Amino acid sequence: MARAANYDRDRALDAALTLFWRKGYHATSLKDLETALHMKPGSIYAAFGSKENLYLLAIERYFEASRAGFRAQMAKAATPLSGLAEQFQNYANLAQEDPARRACMLMKTVVDTTSTDPKIAAASKQYLDQMCAEFAESFEAARIAGELPPDADPKRLALRYQANISALRIEMLRGTSRDDILKLAADMAQETMELGASA
Repeated sequence: MARAANYDRDRALDAALTLFWRKGYHATSLKDLETALHMKPGSIYAAFGSKENLYLLAIERYFEASRAGFRAQMAKAATPLSGLAEQFQNYANLAQEDPARRACMLMKTVVDTTSTDPKIAAASKQYLDQMCAEFAESFEAARIAGELPPDADPKRLALRYQANISALRIEMLRGTSRDDILKLAADMAQETMELGASA
């Protein structure tokens, strides 16, 4: 029975994540959640405590999936720097219907909740910081491997890299043509690889 309960919880969290990512925290109503999760209001509150807590669980799930996906891509890369550069192309080549083409859920949450829901905003900012730390570790690995100059600043490079990823995804969200997205991603990838030119 425990396995069935865990499976139902995972399915409900996946449905909540998809809904919240698409509509945002404030625009998602309890009725929306009932429909998406196939649960009555009482069951939703019994399982997750509150809409706020359900949202916090959803963004945690989003973060963990994003981090796992990044690590998996980096593990397959020939070098740390090439792995970082390939991330831009990976986003640009996503199928039109792929939900990952949307703007980053964490960034959207910060914009949506900073002035209204500090607990949610703080959690989102923390996850963004943790993703930036993942990027910094990869830049540090590139520095240690000799791909970057010895005086390269991994944290500074990671902040710029995260900003570029966000900018690319915003362009995808607003409907910039596929051809222009591919060119933008190629430019960003080239700029990343050129960081090692003076190594």
